[in-house]
Amino acid sequence: MRNRALLALVVVAAGIFVFGVAGLIVSGRQEASSDFVAAPRGTPAGGGPQTLQLRPDSSPEPSPEPSPESSPEGSPDQTAAAYFQAWVKSDYDAMRELVDEPPDDFADQHREFEDAALSKSLRITVGNLVRTGNDTAEIPFTQDRDEQDAGTWRFDSSLHLAVRDLTWKVVWTPAVLHPDIQPGGSLVRTEPEAGPLRPVTRGGREFPQNSGAEAYIDNLMNQGVAPTTGVAVGWALEVENPGMPAKTVLSYKPEKRPVGVRTTIDYATQVAAARALDGVQRGALVAVRPSTGEILAVADRLGGRGAFERKYAPGSTFKTITAAALLANGLSPDSSVECPASYQIPFNRSIPNYQNEDHGTITLRQAFALSCNTTFARLTIERLNADTLVDQARAFGFGEGEGGGAGTCGSLRRPENPDALAEDSFGQGTVEATPLCMALVAAAVESGEWRPARPLADEAPQGELPQSVPLPSNVAEGLRSMMSAVTADGTAAGSGLPQGTAGKTGTAEDWHGGQDHAWFIGYRGDLAFAVFVEHGGTGRGAAVPIAARFLKAL
Repeated sequence: MRNRALLALVVVAAGIFVFGVAGLIVSGRQEASSDFVAAPRGTPAGGGPQTLQLRPDSSPEPSPEPSPESSPEGSPDQTAAAYFQAWVKSDYDAMRELVDEPPDDFADQHREFEDAALSKSLRITVGNLVRTGNDTAEIPFTQDRDEQDAGTWRFDSSLHLAVRDLTWKVVWTPAVLHPDIQPGGSLVRTEPEAGPLRPVTRGGREFPQNSGAEAYIDNLMNQGVAPTTGVAVGWALEVENPGMPAKTVLSYKPEKRPVGVRTTIDYATQVAAARALDGVQRGALVAVRPSTGEILAVADRLGGRGAFERKYAPGSTFKTITAAALLANGLSPDSSVECPASYQIPFNRSIPNYQNEDHGTITLRQAFALSCNTTFARLTIERLNADTLVDQARAFGFGEGEGGGAGTCGSLRRPENPDALAEDSFGQGTVEATPLCMALVAAAVESGEWRPARPLADEAPQGELPQSVPLPSNVAEGLRSMMSAVTADGTAAGSGLPQGTAGKTGTAEDWHGGQDHAWFIGYRGDLAFAVFVEHGGTGRGAAVPIAARFLKAL
């Protein structure tokens, strides 16, 4: 009897030795601890290393003596060693061969568990073998799984073994995968959503309340430019067993929840734009960044999305585009021109100046600064034609949709006669523009390149954007000189605008018989803007003071 007990201990010790050597063979390397064995899995769930470790104190308990009638093949240690080695390699076929009556979906249950866990690596630490009977045994083990964001997920399980047909086999249940999983149960990954993400400012703040941007936020959501479905805010691993409520076994929640879809709107600029319109019943202020086309602010009291979609005669602000065509066709800001009180179109109507002002012979720069209708009507008739003016307007975005949910620009039908051509030259006739469109015109002058509006900061806007259009260098330089003259010596001089502001005033007739519309477009540094006041009167009287309040608040 004593010899038989000694023999049993030798068999167990050999099993432990086989266990360690088997792992060493698979890993091909040995870690600092001689008990640590690393083995790459055949198809790791997360692509990371999989490891197996014997506890330093993993000496087996004394085994009961085998019955004299039979002696099973091998030992529970050897079967467990082979099973764990196959597990860390994801060799489910080899594992199945070691299991007594494995379920048909044995491999599928393991794959589904790994698909839910998404572990980057797996480490199995084996404890002490416990002989629970002559032909049964149990080995506790610990799984350490490296989970994305959540760190190490550690839990304990047990592997049960029994003699079947004189062979030690694993008596498998889903609890081997996780102790809370019962037959028919599974591990499930859930990813709760934060709900629809509303647009926010570039810095991640909610839009200022009652700032005139509400319709634009709704449009980004409704037009599909900004995502309307929620995004995952963390995840959870749950054990779902038949007839039982789900049990969360691991979860991760980020410290910071998603802030929303970032627009290009700057919070401080938006506040300044909204406050600048205080006291204005129907008007709009749009600000953009010339170097990128990003929309920095939109304060709209026109109703709906009027600042982006409602077109008005731009009045003398359109002289910026007419001047670009004249500069591209041989004139310079210093060219000598006439600014009479009125100009008679040959065989057609007479064009008057505002309040019949007569400035005589001046430079083109001065005519622009003083907003001489007669000068631009005559030069357009004599030096340009309908196609030239239409093409120049298109280079500034007229006739283009802005894309990305930003809205539309202006429109200009080809003038069919000299009267229409003359009227279009100073922003009346058939020419129409949105406040956004005219803000982009001012931005093009500052940067030297017309760019489409960009409403979103984090991702490319949905839809195809129009191409940028560079201005000839002499045109851009000439326009900057002329717009600076407007604020220094022209119609916007002495109106309280901050130093460094350049722009163009505009007063547009309302064809429906109402009071004139007021415009002022301009730029200061890398910020361009358009101010529009419906039935506000003159650009200098109504729009320029709003621009001054806006710029001083920045």
